[in-house]
Amino acid sequence: MDKPRMRWWGWGEDGHDGPIKPGAKVILSKHCGGPAGVDRPHVDLDDVELPESVLPSAVRVRFAEAVGEAFVRDDHATRVSHAAGRSLPDLIRLRRGELVTAPDAVLYPASNAEVDALLALCAEGSVAVVPFGGGTSVVGGIDAVRGEFSAVVSISLARLDQVLDIDEESLTATVQAGVFGPDLEEALQTRGFTLAHYPQSFEFSTVGGWVATRSAGQQSTGYGRIDENVCGLRCSTPNGPVELRTTPATAAGPNPRQLFVGSEGTLGIITEATLRIHRVPKAVLGDSWFFPDFASGSAALREMEQSGLHLDIARLSDVNETAFGLAQLGSELQRRGVLAYLRARGLTDPCLLIVRYDGTPSDVRARRSQGRSIVRRHKGVNLGAVPETSWEKHRFSTPYLRDQLLREGMIVETMETSAPWSKVNDLHGTITAGIETAMVERGTPAFVLCHVSHLYATGCSLYYTVFAKQEVGAEIAQWKALKSAASDAIMAGGGTITHHHAVGTDHAPWLPAETGQMWLRMLRAAKAEVDPTGIMNPGKLMNGPDRL
Repeated sequence: MDKPRMRWWGWGEDGHDGPIKPGAKVILSKHCGGPAGVDRPHVDLDDVELPESVLPSAVRVRFAEAVGEAFVRDDHATRVSHAAGRSLPDLIRLRRGELVTAPDAVLYPASNAEVDALLALCAEGSVAVVPFGGGTSVVGGIDAVRGEFSAVVSISLARLDQVLDIDEESLTATVQAGVFGPDLEEALQTRGFTLAHYPQSFEFSTVGGWVATRSAGQQSTGYGRIDENVCGLRCSTPNGPVELRTTPATAAGPNPRQLFVGSEGTLGIITEATLRIHRVPKAVLGDSWFFPDFASGSAALREMEQSGLHLDIARLSDVNETAFGLAQLGSELQRRGVLAYLRARGLTDPCLLIVRYDGTPSDVRARRSQGRSIVRRHKGVNLGAVPETSWEKHRFSTPYLRDQLLREGMIVETMETSAPWSKVNDLHGTITAGIETAMVERGTPAFVLCHVSHLYATGCSLYYTVFAKQEVGAEIAQWKALKSAASDAIMAGGGTITHHHAVGTDHAPWLPAETGQMWLRMLRAAKAEVDPTGIMNPGKLMNGPDRL
């Protein structure tokens, strides 16, 4: 059993933090008055306050009989490391050492049978269950909500970490839920294959977590979201296991796999999944463009996607995100040179687009040529492959910047949505304005960044990053105001409350407005069948608070 992959108080591992670049400090100071010139380190692990464990001793004995004494852990460090995800309020509470919820124990089963046995014991003993993969949820998806139950435990999938089968003829891989992204890719690529699923959490998230949250990765435009790539799965439930066979297609009623994909641990624990895989491409070719405005860039992306160009990576930054990226270039001279080059071509407030094509050498060249023809019609200025290559090199590092900014008196929040092409530009403006207005009213102006990162024939995603100075002592209230303003704007503008972060506790209040109460009642009816005592991940998804 490995130790947790992430440090207990923040993102990732030690050794990847660095000082905030001078250019970033300048632009943040200009727009929101920070960083604040303070130093607010996290508390020591021993000083983190936890509620006392209330797991009955008799129940603990039975857990130990099921998985072994060494795999029932209730020490302070283990409980802390499984008590919170990595949302902004999670990080604020962790850094302060004030955790109001935590699992009473963490259990580590090593097989499907042990997961089944634990869930049966939990149902019998009225113990709530929170499934745990990598702990990267940013929506409160692993909060240890006890509710009406006698205790709450976290069931870690850390020991279910095997790639069980790679079917080279069918292009599928059957994988246990606790396999981490890098481990899966290593196993596949040594055989010449890839899943090509790269969420920003890739290094620290698991296959089970991806499937349970309907994850999308940075290459999902080309390779598909995780829900498009699940061909079969197994889920342990308190009422017994559900095994859904692997088939390429079926007309046997509504697809049962899709009920469990995105179920967020509320129906059971996904223990295995069979995933569609791909051969490693023989060639990849990046390209980068600047546009005069966000609308021009989104129009180019819409034409590229609807023409069947098949972009494998596509990321369009708005004016603010482009400016923030340029501010962090290696040198001021380099930044000035890029801006002078763009101004000479009529671009004063540019928006950056990076794309990548995967395939055979001749195929990627032909698609890039077609893409360039489309982009030129939308007034794009080409900068070649370097910006795309640079983005790939640093694409998993942004969360470390959030940790450092928290230490220096800033808050950093992310949120995302998707909408039809006909609504994207208006929705982009509405969400940005909603956040800015809410923060100005609190006296902490925000700097709001946005990018498009997933394309569909019918629409695209919008992903936001928000910076603001911390309201010392009121950071959680500040976050709630920001989150509510953004979520209200998303729903009013016709977007989805979440494109790929999942529902958890944070988005549950807005779920009825998107799905309607009838669908929520249907979900609760399904839950009553597989989880009659309601122990699975209380407070999440259909069990969250109804806002309307």
